[in-house]
Amino acid sequence: MASFVLKGEDVTVEELLAGAEQIGKLAEQEALEAEKNATISQNVVNLIKETQIARMMLPKKYGGPQADLKTFARVVRKVANYNISAAWLTYLYPLHNMLPAFLPEKGADEIVNHGGLIADIFAALGKAERDGDGYRISGKWSFVSGINYSDWVGVGVMIQFPESEKPVYCLPMLKTSEVEVIRNWDTFGLRGSGSNQIIAKNVYVPMDRILRLDQAELTRRPPFEEYDVDYPFYHVPFFPSFYVGFGYMALGGAERMLQEFRVLTEKRVRLMDGVRESESPRSQRVLAEMTTDFHMAEALLEKYIDLLENYEKDGCKTPPSEFFAIRTKAIKLCTDIAVRSLLTLGGGALYKGGPMELFLRDIIAVATHKTSLYEDAVAAYGKDLFGFESGVRG
Repeated sequence: MASFVLKGEDVTVEELLAGAEQIGKLAEQEALEAEKNATISQNVVNLIKETQIARMMLPKKYGGPQADLKTFARVVRKVANYNISAAWLTYLYPLHNMLPAFLPEKGADEIVNHGGLIADIFAALGKAERDGDGYRISGKWSFVSGINYSDWVGVGVMIQFPESEKPVYCLPMLKTSEVEVIRNWDTFGLRGSGSNQIIAKNVYVPMDRILRLDQAELTRRPPFEEYDVDYPFYHVPFFPSFYVGFGYMALGGAERMLQEFRVLTEKRVRLMDGVRESESPRSQRVLAEMTTDFHMAEALLEKYIDLLENYEKDGCKTPPSEFFAIRTKAIKLCTDIAVRSLLTLGGGALYKGGPMELFLRDIIAVATHKTSLYEDAVAAYGKDLFGFESGVRG
């Protein structure tokens, strides 16, 4: 079968997936070091760049592969088969690196041509004061994933523009050299993501580096007339498409846990009855049910991407809460698989350092992200189904 060549640079889907496997395997080899350091290594970050994965979601005008959402999802899932922390950043770096596609051209050119990686934090915790043609940004933000290796960081701020009736939700893009990084990331899961805190004090940002999230959400288009109509992110709802990778990280991790469960169960003999577990209806039933749940999660996420890609063709009718509910249901299924795997294996699976422990912790950590909270999602979706306004972004 011929390779599918992506737009922009001559990079194939197969090459991106091979690169994802390289990243995943290296991150798995360095997993204990990443746990200790609370960050993946420079080696892993270099691979994310060298494989073109960091640039895979850029518009082709900047020479990137301009991958579609399904390819992006496959890359994230592949890395997550080996290490979810590395998958977290293999997802977020290319995702954040496409943010300039929604900036005015001058700002986009400055950031993209500078190169490097972009981190962001959407929580609108900052303050902005007008200064000439730009704004001075101050604030403190936590959970800034990948900040250790980023050259730029977008920070959530509500900005009162002179022409606006009320403050506008924005993401000013700051140079990381202009902010203070507080290395306070000390969690029990996703330790390798290096999601540290940052502090900005009176940092000047010109208007062409301020991303209007309200406009990106409303129009799905950049703030200029001449743009690439084939660029996939210009035709999908902004926030639901931005969150697509969280489900695929959980899916890739659950896929690995199923493999590990089968291997660990194959020759296991329970002391209480001497029965080989692979021959016991107990574990056979558990493996069958978990595998079926995995297929359900996989199908839900395929449905999710189909709804994204057909959003405009379908008349933009899919509410944000439906995306939220589908994605979080898939993550919940994966989390249930992870927990049930460990509970079925019993006390022998409690020892530290093995893949079962690491993947369990990381999948649970994915499920705690604010965009992965199942109870919030179904509450919002239920409101929309009954005709009430849910107020969620996706």
